[in-house]
Amino acid sequence: MNNTKGSLYMVVAMAAFAIEDMLIKAAAQTTSLGQILALFGLGGMLIFMLLTWRKGERIIHPAIITTPILIRASCEVIGRFTFALAITLTPLSSASAILQATPLIAMIGAALLFGEHVGVKRWLAVLVGFIGVLMIIRPGLEGFEATSLLAVIATLGFAGRDLATRAAPPVLSNMQLGVYGFFVLIPAGIAIQLYQNEPTQLNAITSLQIVGAIIFGVAAYNALTIAMRAGDVSVIAPFRYTRLLFALALGIFIFGESPDVMTLLGSLLVVVSGVYTLSQTRKRKVLQ
Repeated sequence: MNNTKGSLYMVVAMAAFAIEDMLIKAAAQTTSLGQILALFGLGGMLIFMLLTWRKGERIIHPAIITTPILIRASCEVIGRFTFALAITLTPLSSASAILQATPLIAMIGAALLFGEHVGVKRWLAVLVGFIGVLMIIRPGLEGFEATSLLAVIATLGFAGRDLATRAAPPVLSNMQLGVYGFFVLIPAGIAIQLYQNEPTQLNAITSLQIVGAIIFGVAAYNALTIAMRAGDVSVIAPFRYTRLLFALALGIFIFGESPDVMTLLGSLLVVVSGVYTLSQTRKRKVLQ
């Protein structure tokens, strides 16, 4: 039941993340990414602080000064910033397709760090998934774009965040983790804004887009945290692939994107590898 609950929360999180990405991409057309990141972190932090306070929990807990939380914060900034850049500079559909390698990296990390069993068949599925990512990126070929590597870096950041969430002290609630996760985006966004030295421009539409991104981001963040703490990472993580379906639909219908054949085939390989990994995990659990 814990794995079922975690899987359902993962699907909800991926749908909300896809909408958040769409809104951030739209807002980035008229304002700077540093400003968006800082406002996004501020809004999310305030919402989670309110939720934490309503539950009677401490907003600042001594357990935040632990290695998993510090690693989680660093991975959060890396993943958020590089993926925000990726969806700004490249099509939403292709960036989201590359991001689907995150469950594969998380599964490898779970095997190495938490001792979760990963058989030969699932290792082969990981290899197939990475071949799919290479088909999307196409390094060394004419269709290769260096900016697509930003999405690759984001996958490492998000996988590290998920694994660090798993290792976070149990005394910290999902609400408290949300406060700290969004807080680190504020100084990161301010630093990016100062480095870019771009003028801040906010109109009514852009403001609504950022507010919407905050709302969907908070919902997604909370659902993801619950999912990653509910059961086995190797079972729940593959449901991240549903994000690709949502992103493809939004990219096509909202931004008029047209993914090419190589991108679609690569995405299919990544999804198939994830589904196969999930089926092998279930078979192993039934036999135990």
